Order: sequence, then structure tokens, then C-alpha cells
Amino acid sequence: MKIIADLHIHSKYSRGCSRGLELPVIAQWCQRKGIDLVTTGDCTHPKWLESIKESLTEAEPGFYQLKDKSSKTRFIIGTEISCIYKQGDKCRRIHIVLLFPSIEAAEKVNQALIARGCNLKSDGRPIIGLSAKELAKLCWEVDKNILVIPAHAWTPWFSIFGSKSGFDSIEECFEELSDRIYAIETGLSSDPPMNWRLSQLDKVFLVSNSDAHSPANLGREANVFDFSENNFNYDELLRILSEHDRKSFLYTIEFFPEEGKYHIDGHADCGFSCLPEESIKNNNRCPKCGKPLILGVLNRVNALADRENVQPENFVTYKSIIPLQEIVAAVYGVGKQSKKVIQKYLEMTDKIKEFSILLDVDEAELNKLAGSELATAIMKMRRGEIVIVAGYDGIYGKIELKLDKPKQDELI
Repeated sequence: MKIIADLHIHSKYSRGCSRGLELPVIAQWCQRKGIDLVTTGDCTHPKWLESIKESLTEAEPGFYQLKDKSSKTRFIIGTEISCIYKQGDKCRRIHIVLLFPSIEAAEKVNQALIARGCNLKSDGRPIIGLSAKELAKLCWEVDKNILVIPAHAWTPWFSIFGSKSGFDSIEECFEELSDRIYAIETGLSSDPPMNWRLSQLDKVFLVSNSDAHSPANLGREANVFDFSENNFNYDELLRILSEHDRKSFLYTIEFFPEEGKYHIDGHADCGFSCLPEESIKNNNRCPKCGKPLILGVLNRVNALADRENVQPENFVTYKSIIPLQEIVAAVYGVGKQSKKVIQKYLEMTDKIKEFSILLDVDEAELNKLAGSELATAIMKMRRGEIVIVAGYDGIYGKIELKLDKPKQDELI
């Protein structure tokens, strides 16, 4: 049973997130996109946890659904926590995704964090003074089956391998607990081939999640698992990740990493960006103002890599996508939030789920569903016929399809 899972999102209680991130809305968007399993996100926030308890009921062990059963979407209890602490004479800022086998386990962890002086009310993604290792130890003292996953592992400012505040290895961060880190999240600015360059990551799974701050961004990255119909539950997800079961982890769905806002090096204030090779020539300083460049994910991967591009044994493959709404916008030549684009997107996904449209439906059926121009554009996306402008220093990159004659449409 093929399951598409997005294991890192946020709620309306996280800073900078849409007020529309309510559980019923999340479920509706998941159905439209084709996401079968999604995390609740933000379960450390008291009000959001209250909403989770009021809105969800357990459907399978460790997986939940809306109490009114208006959606087939399954939820897994989860959150992201920001650990800011000093270790080795350096300030560390590490974001960690936690996935829980039950609401009760999440409640106990919340209570333990509060007892350690952590303020969980301030934000859906709380900032705590515990180290990543201390957080993992606290969680596993509550329940040994809690999944601890370093989030967006390469982001410069807030990640396990981040150039500004991270570590050089999982072992340096988690020490004797490292063997219980079964996966890391590659983040929007890196993809599997970049991570394959580090042999130390051969022993963990590379997972991809949306880190969505709005309903429309759900599933911009995701994971595809094969569950048996009689074993669709939290324990099976834990088993797949902990046993490195390559047969049950089919592939990840990826953002083009160049579109991530920290892919290459640069200085946003000066509008300057460059590849790592040019940064070295400039002594990692902006040639326009002389200030230090923000070194991106590609630079950091180069620094830690111990081999060239390879495919490790038992690697999990991946498929890169451009969201359907962006493809429609490119074909029509208007903004992705235009009335014309949204209308067409809803019309198409009312009939077929977005992931099926992007990945599975054949060209003939796409022609019937969307017309020849959109069908051609989707097929070009599948073939990787794109133009890339890489993101840097907090500025998202641009991925554009190589369209022969983009259609201009005055309807906005």
C-alpha cells in the first residue's frame, strides 16, 4: 500500500504561518494533493495540542483522523523544536523534528520540558535551552519509540550541519545516542545526491518534508512508503526507519534544491550570489561591500564531503517536482495566486490528486485533463527541462520550465 507522508509541517501557532493551518483545512489540502499521512506539527504548543485532542481520534495505532471522519487523511503527532545552546565554545542552533507514538507520549514530553523551564507557549516551534542530545535523552526517557530527526539538516543558521551553528557529524551532536538517530531531513536546499557525498550518512535514511507554513505548501517535499494493509501504524513507520528497510521506503519527492533559499553563497543586501569556488577566490567575502558571505548548503556539503557523486548501496531514489500551481502559472504567464491559476488548479485536482498529475498520469490522460499546453509543461518537468536560478542568503531561487511560447493571459 503506497503511502505519501509529509512529516514536518506547522500550525497557525507558529510565527510567520498561515492562520488557515487548522486540522480540517490541512486534511482537505492533503486529500487534494494526495498526501495520506501528515504530521500535526506544533504539538508542544498548549492551544494546538488542545485542538489536536478535540479534533482527532486514533484510527490505527499511533495514527489519527478527524473525529467526524470527513477525511481519509491520517495524522501523526509531531512537532519541531529549536535548541539553542553552547557546546565546544560555540553557540549551537539545532532544529529537531519529533514524532510521537501517541498523544499521551507528547503530553508527557511537554510536561518534562516545562519542568526543565522551557516556555512552550511562546511559539508553535518553541526555543529551548537544552542541547539536541539532552532533548533526545528526555524524549526517550518518556518513550523509547519517539522518533528524533534533525530538521533541514544543512540550513546555515538552524541545523545539525549548518555552517553557522552546526556540527560536522551526527556523532559530534548526539554522541553516544547517535545510533538512535535513524533519519535526517535533507531540507529544501539539498537533495539526496548532495547528501550521498557524505559516507557518514549511508547509515541513516534521508527524509524529505515540506516544513509547510501554509496549506498550499503541504507536500512540496514528501516521502513515499510501502505499508502492508494490515500494518499501517506508527510502529511500522518506526520499524522502516530504524531497520533501514529500503524495500518499504520507495522514494522521496523533492523540491529542486536550487530553489531553496540557502542553496549557494551570497549576500542578499548587495544582491550578490556565487558558487563555492568563487567564494573561495573572494575569501568568503562579498566583493561589493566586503562583508562576510552567507555560505550556503552547497558550500557546506563540499566542506564535509568525503567522496564524489556516488549512489550508495541501498540508496533511496527520488523524484523532483515543480508544484502544479507554479506550472499552471508558467503556462498562463501570470502569478501563481491569480484567479485564473487557482481556478484551473482546483478544477484539475478536483478530478485527480496533484501528485498523481505530476508523477503518474500519462500524457494522453494529461491532455484530456488539462489541455495540450499544460500536459506538455508537466512532461517537460518530469524530464527536467528547466532553467535554474539558485537561491541564496534567505532569497528563494527560481525554477522555470523551458516553454517554447509561454501563454500570456491578462486575467489576474
